[in-house]
Amino acid sequence: MIVKLHKQARTTPAIREEIKHAVGTLAELAARFNVSIHTIRKWKQRDSVLDQPHTAHRLQTTLSPAQEIVAVELRKLCRLGLDDL
Repeated sequence: MIVKLHKQARTTPAIREEIKHAVGTLAELAARFNVSIHTIRKWKQRDSVLDQPHTAHRLQTTLSPAQEIVAVELRKLCRLGLDDL
């Protein structure tokens, strides 16, 4: 399995697994792994040690009825029908 980490990542799935099963206070573990207490708490609570997507789960904006018509027509023109999405 190839893991792609962003350039500022301080933890890997292996380290996250170690954090998940480590014993000690949050402050002790944060110092030991050189991460914040928030990070320790986050990985202790998660079921999976893999990254979760950072994309929005829903759109932050809405389309006006005219914009929606334009978008639908563009999809039809580009042959990207609504069923293909």
